[in-house]
Amino acid sequence: MTANKYDVIVIGGGISGLTAAKLLVESGLNPVVLEARNRVGGRTFTVQNKPCQYVDLGGAYVGPTQNRILRVAKEMGVKTYKVNEQENLVHYVKGKSYPFKGPFPPMWNPLALMDYNNLWRTMDKMGQEIPREAPWRAPHAEEWDKMTMKELFDKLCWTRVARQFANLFVNVNVTSEPHEVSALWFLWYVKQCGGTMRIFSTTNGGQERKFMGGSQQISDRLKDWLGDRVKLERAVCRIDQSGDRVVVETLGQEKYEAKYAIIATAPGLNLKMHFNPPLPPLRNQLIHRVPTGSVIKCMVYYSENFWRKKGYCGSMVIEEEEAPIGLTLDDTKPDGTSPAIMGFILARKARRLAGLTKEERKKKICEIYAKVLGSEEALHPVHYEEKNWAEEEYSGGCYTVYFPPGILTQFGKVLREPVGKLFFAGTETATEWSGYMEGAVQAGERAAREILCKMGKISEHEIWKPEPESVDVPARPFVTTFWERNLPSVPGFLKLLGWSTFLTAAAATGLLAYKKGLLVKS
Repeated sequence: MTANKYDVIVIGGGISGLTAAKLLVESGLNPVVLEARNRVGGRTFTVQNKPCQYVDLGGAYVGPTQNRILRVAKEMGVKTYKVNEQENLVHYVKGKSYPFKGPFPPMWNPLALMDYNNLWRTMDKMGQEIPREAPWRAPHAEEWDKMTMKELFDKLCWTRVARQFANLFVNVNVTSEPHEVSALWFLWYVKQCGGTMRIFSTTNGGQERKFMGGSQQISDRLKDWLGDRVKLERAVCRIDQSGDRVVVETLGQEKYEAKYAIIATAPGLNLKMHFNPPLPPLRNQLIHRVPTGSVIKCMVYYSENFWRKKGYCGSMVIEEEEAPIGLTLDDTKPDGTSPAIMGFILARKARRLAGLTKEERKKKICEIYAKVLGSEEALHPVHYEEKNWAEEEYSGGCYTVYFPPGILTQFGKVLREPVGKLFFAGTETATEWSGYMEGAVQAGERAAREILCKMGKISEHEIWKPEPESVDVPARPFVTTFWERNLPSVPGFLKLLGWSTFLTAAAATGLLAYKKGLLVKS
């Protein structure tokens, strides 16, 4: 190969682009990876310093059923450890803290419990109708895509407490608001992560583990494995496929040529690139219509792990509009060093608090931790780290792109559809754990296999390759109780209550009529 001529150009040096390049090399091809930043890793970002040793300010969590990223991490020699959930979690609502165990806080009000239970049950049931690979083909796709999650919650939830927690559930999972996202898209998103329990749980769920030494190590080691095929600070501004080969030009006016290209970025970042010929109409409009969520990830460090001494594991579910943080997890190192609590400032709150200084945000966070944990010690951190992903030019936000109402059914089918010699990766194009590191690997390897298929190296049915379960992180099924399966919804209960009242009244009337001789004994 002469200089700057390759088999495949991969645009984007996150996990998706790097795993695509790795598979291409293993298949005997010569790719190049062009990354706009001065680092690899994309939406994973690990900072190293003395107070925190290492800290993941971007994507960090991994768990059962995320088998591809676990396989790649193992190949790169990166180990996992479990996030602490030994002690009680805390649910803070109406100014009070309630300790609990399990993925979801319990509800003590019978009507709220029925409402809450029906919400998760119905969301999972609706999700079963939605095909992972083509949600726009779901039987109720048009109807659900025109509806926001807020509108769906208004239909499903009869109690304020269930609706309030449902809003937080959307905030936590997709860093956006219920009124911003399509019901079809969100229900699909939860389904392709394994359902409401799998996506929200720490133990046996999406937040069960972290990577020892930080998640960006995976990308760093992939970069080392790929060698000088990875080029940093090469922001792509032009892609020309009008000739026999793809010609890619960077802001630094370098040109790269290849037979094919993989674009492994969030769809909206395609707007920074000029295409010749222009993108097809639906693809061009899609990239104008899919924004990225808003989140500030915050890490507060303390001199000691005081919350564990109080019987808390560090996980807090905080329902208070004035509280900056909605969800926390323990971020202490597995050997007990660098005690820390990780918290997310989510969606509307991330946008609202973006104008504060770092110190002002830290103060607000410590104050809510002191309230929730009932501890003065929370007010005295020894170190603080944060990352506002809305500032990132080459991400546009985090964790993932979301689909507003009406977009998925009209434009979703072109999300992964190749355009000439261009193929599309990135976690948003995944069909399992889209929005996560797992989805990034699935998408990158699928795009690489599409090219291998195009070149005649593999058959079409080999493009979507199933992944064996990780032997190190096996998934356990979630067992539902009889009551979780059969408890009526609030309207179902009221209807039952109505029939019960009617039958009781009818029986009393009948007895009275009989005694008065108005009914003849048969």
